Amino acid sequence: MSPPQQQHTAAVEEATSAYHEIWLDKKMVAGGEVKDFEPFYGEAYLPRKFKIAITIPPANDVDVFANCLGFIAILEKDKLVGFNVTVGGGMGMTHNNKKTYPRLADVMAFCTPDQAKDVAEKIMVLQRDFGDRVNRKHARFKYTVEDHGLEWIRAETEKRLGYKLQEPRKYKLLSNGDRFGWIKNSHGKYHYGMFIEGGRIKDTKETGIRSGLRELAKTFPHVEFHLTGNQNLSLGNISEDEIPQIKALMEHYKFGNDNYSGMRLNSIACAALPMCGLAFAEAERYLPSLVTKIEDMLEANGLRDDAIVIRMTGCPNGCGRPYLGEIGFVGRSPGIYNMYLGAGFSGDRLNKLYKEAVDEAQILEELEPIIKDYAENRDQGEKFGDYVIRAGYVKACLAAPLVENRAAGDTFHA
Repeated sequence: MSPPQQQHTAAVEEATSAYHEIWLDKKMVAGGEVKDFEPFYGEAYLPRKFKIAITIPPANDVDVFANCLGFIAILEKDKLVGFNVTVGGGMGMTHNNKKTYPRLADVMAFCTPDQAKDVAEKIMVLQRDFGDRVNRKHARFKYTVEDHGLEWIRAETEKRLGYKLQEPRKYKLLSNGDRFGWIKNSHGKYHYGMFIEGGRIKDTKETGIRSGLRELAKTFPHVEFHLTGNQNLSLGNISEDEIPQIKALMEHYKFGNDNYSGMRLNSIACAALPMCGLAFAEAERYLPSLVTKIEDMLEANGLRDDAIVIRMTGCPNGCGRPYLGEIGFVGRSPGIYNMYLGAGFSGDRLNKLYKEAVDEAQILEELEPIIKDYAENRDQGEKFGDYVIRAGYVKACLAAPLVENRAAGDTFHA
């Protein structure tokens, strides 16, 4: 964990003893000897969960704009000079409820490294004091920001800080995906970015990845295992002379990143059925087979190695961040999905509802001509999400909530 993450974690970690209490029939039967004291969150805590992310440009592998609070590191001459602070992101919505919607965070201000911890605390205080505690579907921080406005959020934050924040600095994000393969860090060590389909580490007929990772951990106990926000795995603290041994182990157990298409490497699916009681449709168990069928189209059009972000969730709560997929699917009922197009490849633009309630045959029928069109008419380096907007398949989603840019028939956004 990096120092900024450690500071934020320590600053907002709960002090309550509530987790040590056991209640039966509305009576505390254990834990009463520990006095509950929560100096920051108070007796009522926060209205809903509060998510914080930190990213270092040009990478946006944490999807910083999908989080309640974000810090975009600003480096000058390879030195950290501060962070752009983002507020008000969140993915969840409810079908047919116009008052719920996904929202990308706004870039609010710039703070120095020594100010970051206090900025995080004061912004969380705003959510504690002004977040909706009546309507659970309106209780996330994104709605607090939307209701009061960015200027109010900044002014109230600065009031509590006792000083003015600086204007945001320039930055550039290139991708919200992970980096795969062998990468050397500034300390001379290597890490290996490994694709894990659906985030599920299991042995199958095709791969012994679970057994292989267990053997790797036994053979190289110093190797660090890091989970990524894109359901993948990063193996770290590897010396150059250990790479051949690890490669041989991966080959023996048949796992690694070889032969995956660019789309598959950029796919995310939530657990959905049967794991999640909120799911209306499949996601983790279905997306791999759908991608296989789309890969046939990509192969036919020379696009197999092109990175295209595709995401699927079994319900509109957005755990797999489907609204940030260049191609996104949100479950409506078993085998039926809403289809979205046009998110930014770097995670800085939401996608747009393209078709409602489509099954697999309709999905493939819709995608085939679009993929062919993209292959034949895209500009040099143009991403799929940008092209479908330029070509007129969907309009750009320029604001959140999606008031001005709703697609015809889109009844799901305020």
